[in-house]
Amino acid sequence: MTTIFAGNDRLAEEVLDLAGIGIGPSNLSLASILDGVEGIKSRFFESRAEFDWHPGMMLPDVELQSSYLKDLVTPVVPTSPWSFVSYLVAHKRLYAFLNAHYDAVPRREFAQYLSWVAGRLPNLAFGSEVREVKHERDQFVLRFDQGSARARNIVLGTGTTPFVPAWAAPFIGERCFHNSEARYRLPDLDVARVAVIGGGQSGGEVVEALLNAKPGLKELNWFSRRHNFEPINDTAFSNQVFSPEYVYAFLNLNHDQKLEALKTSILTSDGLSLSTINSIYRRLYSLRYLEHRQIDAKLSPGRDVIQLEPAKEGYRLIVRNRFDGGVEVAHADAIILATGYQFRLPRAVEPLQDRIQFDRHGRPVLQDDYSLVWTGPKHNRIMAQNAGRYSHGIADSQLSLMAWRSAHIVNTLLGRQHFDLEPHDSQINWLSSGHDTASQSIAVDY
Repeated sequence: MTTIFAGNDRLAEEVLDLAGIGIGPSNLSLASILDGVEGIKSRFFESRAEFDWHPGMMLPDVELQSSYLKDLVTPVVPTSPWSFVSYLVAHKRLYAFLNAHYDAVPRREFAQYLSWVAGRLPNLAFGSEVREVKHERDQFVLRFDQGSARARNIVLGTGTTPFVPAWAAPFIGERCFHNSEARYRLPDLDVARVAVIGGGQSGGEVVEALLNAKPGLKELNWFSRRHNFEPINDTAFSNQVFSPEYVYAFLNLNHDQKLEALKTSILTSDGLSLSTINSIYRRLYSLRYLEHRQIDAKLSPGRDVIQLEPAKEGYRLIVRNRFDGGVEVAHADAIILATGYQFRLPRAVEPLQDRIQFDRHGRPVLQDDYSLVWTGPKHNRIMAQNAGRYSHGIADSQLSLMAWRSAHIVNTLLGRQHFDLEPHDSQINWLSSGHDTASQSIAVDY
């Protein structure tokens, strides 16, 4: 991994065009694309000593839910040395990968690809935690434990944080935890009764791991707010929501229209993969009819957890059934929360928080060009990655459009269309005839 001590003299003297805070897949994509662009002096800082993508979620046999061609760079710069195919070639396993005929790429493989890129890019600084960001005289000043750096623009790429419902927050610990810690917690979880909360892909992966690796499991409750345990909508037309054309159309909607569009397209990103559904169903079949193991497996969709209480040697859950309105009680020795993630501003930018505009739900307002609305100079931008689910559409928090978004950020910083990001011909006509998405591009104040 590339490590640059944040406080060295040279860094303190130069003014960067862009400083990245956090190195996850999104900022890694931006750094990869910038590696072939002249005219932007950039450096990205990460508190961790090395790159590691969702290590707590790397359960056995988990799969990527998007195409490997939607990698860090390929949709924008297919000839880049930082593509997934380049990674396969460099490791002399392209043909072996192709011959494996994966329906979905193992997530562990993609994580290794990301780490391979992160270990080779020259503009990354690991082990460099940004403690504080202030704005002074047309520049952002980033302070570290030792020294500082200055930049005209910053981009936040610290990722989303696990969402813990209010009813669960007082009980977080060894036996009540978010699925982001599943890889570390599950091996030592020696209990008979487990409740999994959340019916999306993460919840399914936890359930699958419990059924396969916990012979002492006697009772499993799987609760979901959705009407059923539903598959991801991975059809050709549904996947159009992961296209630049859809983003351009989405930006034309008002607030209420955007919320409705998000609601109706939820299963294009947050559904269960068919392989996970089939694996769970077949495992339950095998346990019941072939292995004759007595596991009381209760799969309960359409449920809202109302309250969590401590009980003898475990927990007591009060649950409302959305289907018939009934109230149910369940008991568990451990609670695993597959309750998703949310965007939050990193603590380092708290000195700027009073100058940033937030909506009524406490979310920072994101402009079309992925910069936050704030009271500072327009030429000093605070860009944000993975913050645009409610402003740019459901794909913003996914891997699918991160290269395209990175290219937009580069165009904004250069003040010109370095990358051609005009929309392609869409198979779907999203807007009414009064709008022309073919001629639209994300508004940028050059």
